[in-house]
Amino acid sequence: MSLDKGTKEEITKKFQLHEKDTGSADVQIAILSERIAEINEHLKRESKDIVSRLTLMKLVGQRRKLLDYLNSTDTQRYQSLVKRLNLRQKF
Repeated sequence: MSLDKGTKEEITKKFQLHEKDTGSADVQIAILSERIAEINEHLKRESKDIVSRLTLMKLVGQRRKLLDYLNSTDTQRYQSLVKRLNLRQKF
């Protein structure tokens, strides 16, 4: 249930800050969000898949940490990223 290379490249191009950016917080959060959505769809079909549920919780925690980091370092980027990904903001 991982993302294929083409999807990752597409997300990276969409959210990168400059031409050679592949690992900024924005890109990592966008990739995690896509994986979370994919696992969430899987769990709708396979509700008893405990390993996927634990993986989902782990990924949500990783995304939350990255979002907190981004919010503490650059609030403007955080707000624009949350809006672009349609995520709920933490208050």
